[in-house]
Amino acid sequence: MKIFTYQIFASVAETGSFKKTAAALNVTPSAVSHAIDNMEKELGLPLLIRNRSEMVLSQAGSELLPMVERLLNEDRQIHTRSAKIAGLAGGTLRIGAISSVCIAWLPTIIRHFKKQYPSVAITIVQGSFKEIEQGVALGRIDLGFSAYPAHHRLDAAFLIDDEIKCLTPKDFVPKNGHAISQADLRGQHFILQRADYDSDTKVALDELDVKPQAINYSIDDQSILAMVEAELGWGILPDLALTRLSGEVSAYPFEQPYFRHLGLLTNPSAASDPLVQAMKKEILSFTKDFQNKKASK
Repeated sequence: MKIFTYQIFASVAETGSFKKTAAALNVTPSAVSHAIDNMEKELGLPLLIRNRSEMVLSQAGSELLPMVERLLNEDRQIHTRSAKIAGLAGGTLRIGAISSVCIAWLPTIIRHFKKQYPSVAITIVQGSFKEIEQGVALGRIDLGFSAYPAHHRLDAAFLIDDEIKCLTPKDFVPKNGHAISQADLRGQHFILQRADYDSDTKVALDELDVKPQAINYSIDDQSILAMVEAELGWGILPDLALTRLSGEVSAYPFEQPYFRHLGLLTNPSAASDPLVQAMKKEILSFTKDFQNKKASK
């Protein structure tokens, strides 16, 4: 079976649409449909359940998808390694990151990396910790910034402990003058990104006895700052998310410090790729310098 057929299947599984897959792969929708039909006939299994409004994976399709994704990843690694052997500087890197890393770190990291490898194509996949870890485990992502330690058995390198802060309107002052205590939280409503409530922020909120009904959700970090500035609630964000955000708000530590633990995950089949190794070295060097500068302040 041709690799391109597997690419079509993986894309349809992701988009749920022949039309979107056709546009992404620069083929016709009929070619996509034909490829899926042939794949189903060859395997003797229904891979998709076709409803009027959507297309979803069958049980067989769900079981086969991770294997297809691993095969596609291995194929990409073969081409990348071949290019390296041939003395070419090209290749592709896929990096997964949460929004705060995309904003605060990746521009500088990629700029430095591109000076040494100007022909390397870099794709950024933004998502939650869970999405990034799954992407690395399945081979969709080469390197991913995610929670540390990882749940899957992946190569995980610790990066930083990112302190979680409480955002309040500018004129608010904690009862003790410098840090948020449980007494400050009584009666307050919080605005979070939904993905954040699945990570270390949930631990902090649970220990501080903040009830789910006291939480509203926003689409991104800057929106949270805007809502706190308008006194529509308080926010909880890690330090890293605050580095390039602006607004008339105050950010206080909690009386008992809480941290988000960040690590760098590497896809096992990509770990020996020279470009992956070079990017990993760049990231680890950058985050070490970041920590040193932060400690010296």
